[in-house]
Amino acid sequence: MRRVIGPAIAAVLFVASGLAADKLNNPKKGHDDAFVAGPENESPLAKQIRHSLLMLPYYSIFDDIAFQLNGSVVTLEGACPPEPPWDIKSDAENVVKRVPGVTQVINNIKLLPLSPMDWQIRRAEARAIYGSSDIGMRYGYQALPSIHIIVDNGHVTLEGVVDNQFDDTLIRTRANQVPNVFSVTDNLIVLNDNKKEQKKTRS
Repeated sequence: MRRVIGPAIAAVLFVASGLAADKLNNPKKGHDDAFVAGPENESPLAKQIRHSLLMLPYYSIFDDIAFQLNGSVVTLEGACPPEPPWDIKSDAENVVKRVPGVTQVINNIKLLPLSPMDWQIRRAEARAIYGSSDIGMRYGYQALPSIHIIVDNGHVTLEGVVDNQFDDTLIRTRANQVPNVFSVTDNLIVLNDNKKEQKKTRS
């Protein structure tokens, strides 16, 4: 079940996320996760797009919503699981279209398979990661936690930010221990490393 994020909570999250912006001087090129703070020199238009996406009421840790901004054209990227009656893919496109200054929205968000097994894995991964006292106390008590779990036909991708390399390793290890998972790809940003790296994928 998705977690509802009210507008006031989402606004608080948006402001709080800016505290880490100075540490992310080299975000993933061309793929700007909406729930990750942008750079200090981010344009007002990009800030408004990010804020509008964060305000989506059913945006959860199981969604990966990102965007590219090229002039006034926005390309939406990422992946979201289907969960009727909610349609996060369409909702994301609609809110960005209403942002003043946006002239076109290209929606490349992938709609993930409607798979009961994938939903079991999502819940199990959430328990494995956020159920850990080492991780849950520091990352779980946020309106929208900073570690997102994307599951596509048994393949898990971790998106978001963590404070240090130890946390990154611990989260990746716990994610790999969940049954019925074929692979885990770790795309987490390590803040104190000042960079983002594609980790090895478990075979």
